[in-house]
Amino acid sequence: MKLMTISEVTKAFNVSTRMLWYYEQIGLLPSQRKEDYAYRVYDENAVRRLQYIIILRKLRIPLKQIALICKAPEQIRIIEIFQKNIAELNDEITALITIRDVLRIFVSRLNESTEITIKLDLLQDADIIKIIEPLTLSKINFKEERSMEELNKANETLGKLRNVRVVLLPPCTVASYHFVGENPEETVGGVVDKFVRESKLYEKKPDARMFGFNHPNPSSSRPHHGYEDWVTIPYDMEVPEPLVKKRFEGGMYAVHTIVFPDFHEWKLLSKWVEESDKYAHNYSEQGDEIMGGCLEEHLNWIYCCNMGWPENGIDGQIDLLLPIKLK
Repeated sequence: MKLMTISEVTKAFNVSTRMLWYYEQIGLLPSQRKEDYAYRVYDENAVRRLQYIIILRKLRIPLKQIALICKAPEQIRIIEIFQKNIAELNDEITALITIRDVLRIFVSRLNESTEITIKLDLLQDADIIKIIEPLTLSKINFKEERSMEELNKANETLGKLRNVRVVLLPPCTVASYHFVGENPEETVGGVVDKFVRESKLYEKKPDARMFGFNHPNPSSSRPHHGYEDWVTIPYDMEVPEPLVKKRFEGGMYAVHTIVFPDFHEWKLLSKWVEESDKYAHNYSEQGDEIMGGCLEEHLNWIYCCNMGWPENGIDGQIDLLLPIKLK
């Protein structure tokens, strides 16, 4: 098997370059560089490893457990990890069955009623309350399937977003840095991180926020994509080069929170807007040049940059913000 470039891998497996870089950063996916070749390439073992990771992620195995499986592939260890996940899924299945049965009881009672209108007082049925109380508000995210094709369908069904928020971002002043090249997110983040620390931005603006977006988007027609970071600053604050001071006019956005690096959920957010009866996409006319006006807000980033990241890192949460308008 010939060595595959990052572009070839992202197309073959429908993953982002950022996801590949993150998997490499945490030690899950090795890459190499050919002599006199500027870009990363992946050999047959790395490609098989990526296929393995994708299958386990579709089976809802957390990345930390996948890392353990890759580091210690002994059969007994893998069985222990799978059994732990099965136990958790069994609890969720039991909760789903309970919810289904309670809803069936409600439907049956409503159907038996001779009244045209009836007020269903859920708090008056002590037996039902006892059944419901142990349930949590966590999202049930499992459906058992038997093949990869069915697994893909299950992931599509389970991936429908149900907790999308609609927010209005106010106008603000930002310090911006833009870079096109290999690993642009890492390069841009390093420059902005330095600015935040040296300017003591957190002390001047404790509510500062950090946004980022592709600029431009990855494409087979160019060797590199770019990334731009914005960090909100006081309107009268000056910024050092190479940062640039800009004005952001704000707007209405559909927002969904992910855990890094689940950027594939951009598609789910876009689909949510497409299926909305109330909202429509409001992409920028610049299109792929600035990711259609979409933003990625790195939650807690300014505070953690100021205080210093925990030694073992944290599970980075990111808000995906897609521009929308009323229909």
